[in-house]
Amino acid sequence: MTLSWFQIVRLGFVQMALGAIVVLTTSTLNRLMVVELSLPAILPGLLVGLHYGIQLTRPHWGFYSDTGGHRTRWIIGGMVALALGAFAAACGVLAFAQSFALGLTVSIVAYTLIGLGVGASGTSLLALLATTTSPHRRAAAATITWLMMIFGIAMTAGIVGQLIDPYTPLLLIRIVGCVVTIATLVTCLAVWRIERNLIAVREPDPTPFMEGLKEVWSERKARNFTIFVFLSMTAYFMQELILEPYAGLVFGFTPGQSTSLSGAQNGGVFIGMLAVGILATGFKIGALRNWVMTGCVGSAASLILITFLGPIGPSAPLVPAVVLLGFFNGMFAVAAIGSMMALAAAGAARREGTRMGLWGAAQAIAAGFGGLVGAGMVDALRVTMTDTQAFGIVFIAEAAIFIAAATMAAKIMDRKMPSATLVPGE
Repeated sequence: MTLSWFQIVRLGFVQMALGAIVVLTTSTLNRLMVVELSLPAILPGLLVGLHYGIQLTRPHWGFYSDTGGHRTRWIIGGMVALALGAFAAACGVLAFAQSFALGLTVSIVAYTLIGLGVGASGTSLLALLATTTSPHRRAAAATITWLMMIFGIAMTAGIVGQLIDPYTPLLLIRIVGCVVTIATLVTCLAVWRIERNLIAVREPDPTPFMEGLKEVWSERKARNFTIFVFLSMTAYFMQELILEPYAGLVFGFTPGQSTSLSGAQNGGVFIGMLAVGILATGFKIGALRNWVMTGCVGSAASLILITFLGPIGPSAPLVPAVVLLGFFNGMFAVAAIGSMMALAAAGAARREGTRMGLWGAAQAIAAGFGGLVGAGMVDALRVTMTDTQAFGIVFIAEAAIFIAAATMAAKIMDRKMPSATLVPGE
């Protein structure tokens, strides 16, 4: 048996829970370190880079779930690790106010747990989708679950943004504690007995990990797509750690307002994904390759707009520009996800989890690298420039990488893969 649409939506709640927790660590806690605690932006950049670096283990998680045993145990275990890590990260922010050494120690442990949790849970979830979803539903399943993740990110950022003002350390702990508890419970309910009567893994596979990974890397399409994922996600994540500090330092946003800004951006991502799905299915417009290229170019243009708003200051319409950036981010991301799900089942059999792990690792490396480079560039440039100039240069560099990603997509992506595969055809 394969996953029904109802079961696919259930698994989407796991993605929603993942997004709800991760957004706290990459937006709210990052903002508090840079603005309220006056720590250099490179510090949260290194911590977030650590949790992405730990996700180099993604191919291992995917391979382990390929070679035997049910995947739900990895999904739940990973979510528990992620929840504990996020709560510890919040405690680490508070510890910085008392002792830098203590705060750093707690934060390193916390972000290591976050990386392990996201890697184990996220990769196993995608592998479960790839192996138990009917071929004609795979791209749609990926889109549905990704939309739910973006919705979880936007909803959490919006609600937390409203609740956290006026900011106090105790309020932060309470909010993070509630979010991680709810996310863990939702995950357990979502995957409860979902693998019953499903054949997620056919039989144990004795192939060594490195041999299986080399087998996947030898596939030209898988290798080229890995490189594209790294390039595009580097651009996608360069602004992740600096957008909220930019809003606070240049536009005078409060912690709640800047967290809500993150929610608005992800709301734009959600709308962009949904718009592509509707246009692709209702009007059969375009191929995945074209949507990816349009999204990348539009993201570049939005970043240039955000740069030009800096000199205007607090009166500038920053929120609409950030929503526009999110819209084009969502457009390119949903098309890339559709390609990913189609390619996951291609090539050597019984390597779906390994492929998803490889692309997940490429995304994780790019996210950590992009975030770290963005934060590091801002810190270096602020020494000799104004905040507006420093942030602006980084946004322009990010726009250039998006253009490079669009160029690569034009060369490697299949022109014949219809965008209608993004949504259900039944």
